[in-house]
Amino acid sequence: MKLVRFNDGRIGVTDGQRVVDVTTLTGVDATAWPPVGMNQVIQNFAKFATAFQQALNTQLGLPIADVHLQTPIPWPNKLLAYPVNYHDHATEMASRGLANIQGFFLKANSSLSGASEPIELPALPGREIHHECEIALIIGKTGRQIPVEKALDHLFGYACLLDMTIRGKEERVMRKSYDSFTPVGPWIVTADEVPDPRNIDMKLWVNGELKQEANTRDLIVDIAHMISIASSAATLYPGDIIASGTPAGVGPVHAGDLVSIEVAHIGRMDIPVIQGNRGANIVFEKPYEFVRAS
Repeated sequence: MKLVRFNDGRIGVTDGQRVVDVTTLTGVDATAWPPVGMNQVIQNFAKFATAFQQALNTQLGLPIADVHLQTPIPWPNKLLAYPVNYHDHATEMASRGLANIQGFFLKANSSLSGASEPIELPALPGREIHHECEIALIIGKTGRQIPVEKALDHLFGYACLLDMTIRGKEERVMRKSYDSFTPVGPWIVTADEVPDPRNIDMKLWVNGELKQEANTRDLIVDIAHMISIASSAATLYPGDIIASGTPAGVGPVHAGDLVSIEVAHIGRMDIPVIQGNRGANIVFEKPYEFVRAS
């Protein structure tokens, strides 16, 4: 099943072509603050699943092109990410800080955005902002110190994720936490729709030119271990998001570009890039030259 959040916080189910509004079925107040409606839906999904499927089967809904797709979970308890989780990316970045050595880091929840929303580049002359193609792992069940063999039992589903990054030597969390720097979507696909988490293809294009391509079989820390490692340090809650890490091929984007990400069995997003006039600060005053390793 595919779940969406759309049009000012409403909850929907989709077949990829149309969206059926199930907000009333869930009892979610789309106007409530903080916006944790989807977290509640994930927590209680077993109670809603049959009604959701019936609504999708019987209601006309709205064409998906006519709705505003927002990030599915704007208020996770945690947005975690794994650095350098493909060997080819480690090579291109000349990095020894692999995911199995460094563990995870955090991104600001406010960096989350949706499939109908642009990436806004901060006003940082002399800095490159790079695309990173990733998969979002959506936690469905509370857990701490989860054994690897039970980790996938805590996985609710998946989404496409872009981890936008200002290149530099400053603190990673700040460079990756600007508003709109974590597009997630276009929907959440429940885990049962992905046949094998160890064999998921993903691709990224900029203006139609293929830039990144990988498969989860090439991960340094695989999906089950990512969940287990994260839960060894922090209790995971329904709606938490884990970003998988990116393969080789990262590169700059510019205003006017279109960044497209496609993940097998999950979906596709086409995200425009615009130039903003905010974001300047003393941390990024010095220019930085990104040199790709040979």
